[in-house]
Amino acid sequence: MAGADADDDALLVLTAVLLTPARFPSVLGDDYVAACGALGLEPYEEGYGLVLGQDGDGARWTVVVEDVSLVAVAIAAWDCGMEYDLSPDDRSVVCALPGWPLAVAVAAPGVPAPHDPETDGVGPAPLAPPDTGSWGPAQRRLGADEIAVRWTQWREQIDDAEFVRPGGESAEGSGAGAGEPVSGGTGSGAPGGGGDGSSEPGGGGTRSGGPKGGAAADGGADGDAAAGDVAAVDGGAAADGGRGAEPGAAATGHPGVRRALSEALAYTRTPPPPGRIRSVFASADARTLRVDGPGWSMVARTDDIALILLDDEPGQVLPVGRGPALPGLLEALDALAPHPA
Repeated sequence: MAGADADDDALLVLTAVLLTPARFPSVLGDDYVAACGALGLEPYEEGYGLVLGQDGDGARWTVVVEDVSLVAVAIAAWDCGMEYDLSPDDRSVVCALPGWPLAVAVAAPGVPAPHDPETDGVGPAPLAPPDTGSWGPAQRRLGADEIAVRWTQWREQIDDAEFVRPGGESAEGSGAGAGEPVSGGTGSGAPGGGGDGSSEPGGGGTRSGGPKGGAAADGGADGDAAAGDVAAVDGGAAADGGRGAEPGAAATGHPGVRRALSEALAYTRTPPPPGRIRSVFASADARTLRVDGPGWSMVARTDDIALILLDDEPGQVLPVGRGPALPGLLEALDALAPHPA
């Protein structure tokens, strides 16, 4: 394809991602509109393709194209291990932005190492992936992406026995919280596409600790519950995290989890901006959901529990037990998400 710099050098394509309401790099924002805004693009319903590559001098460029179908075909081929020469027509190019919004682990052969192009202060500042040494909204979303793509590995770290309260009552039925933090490996590297459906090699993911207990275990909400009824959304975690509490004891729940569940429930009343809720195939009978809001991200399977990450809890993953009402909430959220063919 035509080069992205002033000398019209050819762009050496390294990878590509989709930017659509159903599938976009979460690092850019909590929803599709925010992601487009981060790149200075209009949030058209058709979306865009983002082609990441280097010019002849090795400079990083992100080329935005309108040919979403072509980019989708290339990503599908690469995901299957097939070669595909992605060469969008110059007429489909919307703009070329300096830098990459994602960390790419490969480089074009025969050119200098990847570096930001010289812009002489003209135009936007070069795009760059988030700092993995800190924690914030971008790292929280990347962590959720990682969990979505490696759901089975993360789910195995959560012992369902931790959801049992003294007296033998199951927290999944009672709404009690999980127990002590579950020890587990740290998640590292790129999200790799996960919940946002994009292929993001070397996407600069965050390192998240093992799933942490103390979160509400019962989503406690269904489509008929009032959006403001937090008690219905969150069955509540016992004040001590579920350990040592008598069955039926007063429950407080993690405030951040309660807020996330309440806002997720509110989405079923007033649909949020496109992209706040995304759904991808998980199995013949289940979908994986990625739901985001201000300060929180949720990863869930419609046939299982939910995991929540918060800006206020760096690196922690808070499990939410299935309970009697979480399934209805997840089904309602899934119904709002686009399901592209």
